[in-house]
Amino acid sequence: MTRTNWTRINLIAAAVMLAILAALFLAVPKENGAWLWTEQMVQGGWMAWSFPVALFFWCIAGLLALFTILALRYPETPRVGILGIETTRGDRLFITLLGSAFINLAWLGLEFGAQPWALALCLVYAVIVFRWV
Repeated sequence: MTRTNWTRINLIAAAVMLAILAALFLAVPKENGAWLWTEQMVQGGWMAWSFPVALFFWCIAGLLALFTILALRYPETPRVGILGIETTRGDRLFITLLGSAFINLAWLGLEFGAQPWALALCLVYAVIVFRWV
């Protein structure tokens, strides 16, 4: 039976994610030496791929890669939390991402203030979900 080299798997995953992040940085348009962080990275594209949008999807991909490695390395049995349903780490991640989307939409729609405060609220929500759901 061969032993899985988790250190190598983790390093490869980290290297791939860092390479993608570097490519995103290189794709940010510049004008007169200044970074145009919110300008479109692909001119005339079908979607407004600005750096913040690409960074958001990079974070989601990183979370999915991390949780996949965790599920393979440390398998878990589902647990029943305050919702009364069995959930795994992946289920709790999905609940957190879905709830965070609604928190951000409500924050924008009800004009509570600066959006970084919604991110702080989402982080508190994530801690609650991962602890008690």
